[in-house]
Amino acid sequence: MLRAKPPESWLVKVMDNLDGVLVDHAHLERKAAQSALKLQRYNELSQDLNELTNIAIEELEHFKLVLKLLEKRKKSFGKAISSPWIFGMMKAVRKGLNEQVIDHLICAAMIEARSCEKFQILSIALKTVDKCLSEFYGNLVESEGNHYASYLLMAKKIDESETQKRLDFFLDLDAELIIKGNNFPILH
Repeated sequence: MLRAKPPESWLVKVMDNLDGVLVDHAHLERKAAQSALKLQRYNELSQDLNELTNIAIEELEHFKLVLKLLEKRKKSFGKAISSPWIFGMMKAVRKGLNEQVIDHLICAAMIEARSCEKFQILSIALKTVDKCLSEFYGNLVESEGNHYASYLLMAKKIDESETQKRLDFFLDLDAELIIKGNNFPILH
């Protein structure tokens, strides 16, 4: 579904700074939990409160797992690096009733889709470097894919036609932003 792959330079950067990537990953899991809870404010998602809560809980469980990895590696939970890719995606969220909810859900879905893809890439690349981290990232792939699907289905329940149009827009934006890349050793 994604229309562009991360540049090869992305993998080189993250492999050269795995501890920094784990710090970034911890921040992303925490923010993903917050995002699932923020989505609960929309009346259009009132029937999805349990699913959003379950996503938030799962993201917090992932956050705890990453914190344990940092502790095991004797690395502190440092400052977050702002992702130009996430900023670019979220900047495109429209204001308005259904428009904002649909766009917010699609952005959340896209973040989960990219996480799923990048965790797969990392899992393979880490097999000979760090078996523990390889398995860790491999084990997260399925839940990221499930979160992607959940968010997209929620958006489609609101307005399937509009969701499809906006998904097309965000897939193009994602491709543009991912190809552009950034200089940071971060997941997104």
